[in-house]
Amino acid sequence: MITSLDHFVLVCPEIEAATAEYQTLLGQAPAWRAEMADTASTVFAVGNTAIELLAPNGDGAVAAKLREMTKDGAVMTSLVYRSDDLAQDHHEMKRRGLNPADISDGESTNLASGAARSWQRFRVPDDAMAGIKTFVLQTDTPLVAADPSPGVASALDHLVINTPNPERAVANYGARLGLRFALDRTAEQWKTRFLFFRLGGLTLEIINRLGEDQDPNAPDHIWGLTWETDDLAAAHARLVGAGLNVSEIRTGRKPGSEVFTVRNGTQNVPTLFIAHTSR
Repeated sequence: MITSLDHFVLVCPEIEAATAEYQTLLGQAPAWRAEMADTASTVFAVGNTAIELLAPNGDGAVAAKLREMTKDGAVMTSLVYRSDDLAQDHHEMKRRGLNPADISDGESTNLASGAARSWQRFRVPDDAMAGIKTFVLQTDTPLVAADPSPGVASALDHLVINTPNPERAVANYGARLGLRFALDRTAEQWKTRFLFFRLGGLTLEIINRLGEDQDPNAPDHIWGLTWETDDLAAAHARLVGAGLNVSEIRTGRKPGSEVFTVRNGTQNVPTLFIAHTSR
């Protein structure tokens, strides 16, 4: 079964600038860096997932496609789930009508250390998941986050997906992927319906804007990130000291939470930091 969000992918115009921004933002060094014929990637691991920055490298067809994709800036594209039984998940997703591709092997070598890691995975067609690129992966060598120090990003609290069709999202993420559907809540004050799916210590927060003229057949889009920290004041001071434009600390929408907004240095990804003052 799917146990967690192994990582998610942010496609960036250029790898070095993106790596520098996220090293500052998250307060830690990359866990992995790699290059392929057409791509370069940097992975930052936190306690419950990882973010992979992917950028064009070289002049091949894939690199050209990534440059076209990011001509207006970085784009979050893919969710990669971790499985503890890939063959069984592949079988179940066939039965549920997701038409997954065949299982394939993958490997990567860390530029810094020369270490290697390998995995097996399969892809779910984009149209089956309303335009969100979706993979399921199994590996014996997951990346391990460093012990967090005060003020760094220790985990991903939640990832936000915009949908024009909440019923489709419930079917895709709950019934077809098998994620735990934790909450369905409409907040009239924000004119938004919230769907919460929990896995591996984080939340996929799928939101539908009420009162807007929406095509129910239009695709979903990954939108924003909220990073958790053990010391919000320290995180705020660290980012202010690094020259980032951040909001004041304020009470969060989640009961018992405080947050602040990061307005730059995120590759234009809407970004919050959160700390839970009570659970």
